Amino acid sequence: MALLTRVPEPNIWDVICKEFAAKESSFVDDTESVASEHIDYNPAIHNPVFYGKRHAKVHIDDIDPDFDAAISHPAAVGFAFVDKPDKLPPPPAPTPPNHKTCSPREYLEHYIFPILLPALEEMLKQAKEERCFERRRTKFNALDFITEYLYTNNPSFDDRNGMILWDIDFVKNWLKDHPRPPLPLSLLLSEEEAALLVQSHWKGYLVRKQPDIQELRVWQKEWKEINSNIRNKVDGFWAEAMPEADVEISVNNSEADGVEQAAEINQSSSVDDAENLEESGMKQETEKIE
Repeated sequence: MALLTRVPEPNIWDVICKEFAAKESSFVDDTESVASEHIDYNPAIHNPVFYGKRHAKVHIDDIDPDFDAAISHPAAVGFAFVDKPDKLPPPPAPTPPNHKTCSPREYLEHYIFPILLPALEEMLKQAKEERCFERRRTKFNALDFITEYLYTNNPSFDDRNGMILWDIDFVKNWLKDHPRPPLPLSLLLSEEEAALLVQSHWKGYLVRKQPDIQELRVWQKEWKEINSNIRNKVDGFWAEAMPEADVEISVNNSEADGVEQAAEINQSSSVDDAENLEESGMKQETEKIE
């Protein structure tokens, strides 16, 4: 009895890898080269003989006796080198299917990947500049970068160039309801600023731990404790040294208070007398009129 089995659809990632492997030739680039570009050359990790070149191992029986080290490098013996072929222009893009009736695979290949893959490539470049592959923690947020990149590079809008993440409307609304905690200072400082801060603190510690500086700091602390509340101490000293002066001052103050009170009473009485004279004068005038 024959069994009917359903062959699963191939994984899209496996298909891409197989197509890429089929395009490779026997000549390979330097495996330690970064995209085989000369601008990324680093003499600490790259070989200058094979860097940025396509080469293949060639079996030879014996070294040519006419080999001239002034013309070629000894490490190149046994290898064949060819120039890189010129990059061919990309083929024209096929007509995309209808996004409403196409399959999920076609929708990913024609509508999602052409937009998302360039954003991921730019994100990786920025992550390399921020040294995310060298540190455990950085201030770089990959999701924020992709959000800003997709929003500002949307071909349907021309007025979004130059916008930053914090100017996007839906980002503002989200942060109002979900505010983010501030980043620690260790992530905000550059390497130069952090080194300067550490060096200044270290130099200050080396100075403060010297014996003469320690003695000076102890004396300053004791001097501050002795001279705290100096006004109260001065008043207490004069109160103990010259108690009679305090009595005279209190008497003079009481006499001054009495003089002020008498002046106030005299002023009030003079005002009352003036009012009484006014009233008597008015009465005499009314009597004469009558």
